[in-house]
Amino acid sequence: MDVQTLTYVIVGITFALYIGIAIKSRAGSTKEFYVAGGGVPPVLNGMATAADWMSAASFISLAGIVSFVGYDGSVYLMGWTGGYVLLALLMVPYLRKFGKFTVPDFIGDRYYSQGARTVAVICAIFICFTYIAGQMRGVGVVFSRFLEVEVDTGVYIGMCVVFFYAVLGGMKGITYTQVAQYCVMIFAFMVPAIFLSVMMTGHIFPQLGFGAELLDASGNASGVYLLDKLDGLSAELGFAQYTEGSKSMIDVFFICGALMFGTAGLPHVIVRFFTVPTVKASRSSAGWTLLFIAIMYTTIPALAAFSRVNMIESVNGPDGKGIPHEQAPSWVNSWEKTGLIKWTDKNNDGLMQYSKGDANEMKIDRDIIVLATPEMANLPAWVIALIAAGGLAAALSTSAGLLLVISTSISHDLLKKNLMPNISDKKELIFARLAAAAGIVMAGYFGINPPGFVAAVVAIAFGLAASSLFPAITMGIFSTRMNKEGAIAGMLAGLGFTTVYIIYFKFVNPAGNIPDNWLFGISPEGIGMLGMIINFVVAALVCKVTAATPQSVVDMVESIRFPKGAGEAQDH
Repeated sequence: MDVQTLTYVIVGITFALYIGIAIKSRAGSTKEFYVAGGGVPPVLNGMATAADWMSAASFISLAGIVSFVGYDGSVYLMGWTGGYVLLALLMVPYLRKFGKFTVPDFIGDRYYSQGARTVAVICAIFICFTYIAGQMRGVGVVFSRFLEVEVDTGVYIGMCVVFFYAVLGGMKGITYTQVAQYCVMIFAFMVPAIFLSVMMTGHIFPQLGFGAELLDASGNASGVYLLDKLDGLSAELGFAQYTEGSKSMIDVFFICGALMFGTAGLPHVIVRFFTVPTVKASRSSAGWTLLFIAIMYTTIPALAAFSRVNMIESVNGPDGKGIPHEQAPSWVNSWEKTGLIKWTDKNNDGLMQYSKGDANEMKIDRDIIVLATPEMANLPAWVIALIAAGGLAAALSTSAGLLLVISTSISHDLLKKNLMPNISDKKELIFARLAAAAGIVMAGYFGINPPGFVAAVVAIAFGLAASSLFPAITMGIFSTRMNKEGAIAGMLAGLGFTTVYIIYFKFVNPAGNIPDNWLFGISPEGIGMLGMIINFVVAALVCKVTAATPQSVVDMVESIRFPKGAGEAQDH
């Protein structure tokens, strides 16, 4: 079978699996819809959380960033994985002990204020819609190439699939669907990485191949290490050496911090730990999640380096002088049809030239690198089809988790806890599903009109989480003195500052988005950490000049600080 037929078959099988699981796991109560009944085993929850968190940004875009920028891309690897350590140590056991459905639930009760709950809902929805824009873009990219449909059509198909298992199954359906999606995702990512590692270095483990010598045409060690070759190729084409960074230290520090603290403040990740039965299980679940994430994240640098070498040599030719466009490899022709690769013959010599600066004739979208890698390396057709299924699994799994947060924020935190306190369980479930359906429509819009490439959009969402929810949750757990006025002021200040900064450089003045114009040299991707600092400072100052926290709340905070038992997820 050809690539397209195989893709239809493999993607169709995985979609049928996801929908079948959703139907079998259909939620029958708000507890099942919100937290999967609270009885998910730690290992399964670890796989589901890994799938929920390793979105299209991880599967599709992260290796693309590392492939194009080299050392500078490592900030994403460090920031996103480091955030899980913070999450496991600082938040998971305490929030599980508190025993509520959502992050706004915790903030509303901890800060004894419907206003605080509402601000948290706004923050959560803002973060989730920013995040989901990247996921739907990823869905469109995969479909546009492998199913040969328009990007918009691909987004519509993805919306339909997510609708089934997010709206029908809720957290219960999403959890077990995400277990299946993790298996598809990790298999799809590792297979081409292992193929390339064996072909280029002789090592079956890509992590070892990353630091190994390349093989020559006869299959013997060439004496040239992979990273040395990349440094040489990069220098020849006018790029910075692959193993050297170009970002300033302060920007690296702030981007890494924004990603770490943002991870610990992501509502769709935090809520996953409400689905396990005990506090001990929540800690165990966090450990399993780190393990499952590490499998992919330790492989990404290797796959990125393999892909970079193949891409440069297949476009510029073995001598580096370029090849005629009519002799372009098939992967270039395939991706040109999607508009994600463009060639402009600037010197009218008919040769493709990929380099840095004005002489560059190739525009190659970063988001295609992982998806195009099997074609670049002439891997079997089934591997190409498999990676398409993996990319879709990554994007759809996270989209479902984000949509659930949006729906629960609206149905539970706004309606049940604010506007309609006497609503029945059945009606609340109906409103949750309607909110999820509305969220899917909005997500589709952002997928068709994305504000940037996948990983950059997702990085912004992490910055928003770091500047808004992370400080409020942390102070809510570890400070008995923090009151509602301080928390609300801090969230509004942090979110407002970060949002204005990002909008200015990404939309109002994108041409000015250069280091010389950034505040303290901090890019929009890293500004969330400065927003977080502002949040903490404003909250502390406001807390000092306002009323003290009620004693009943102080007692509640002290009780969750010692998580020996587990609170039952509840509405009251």
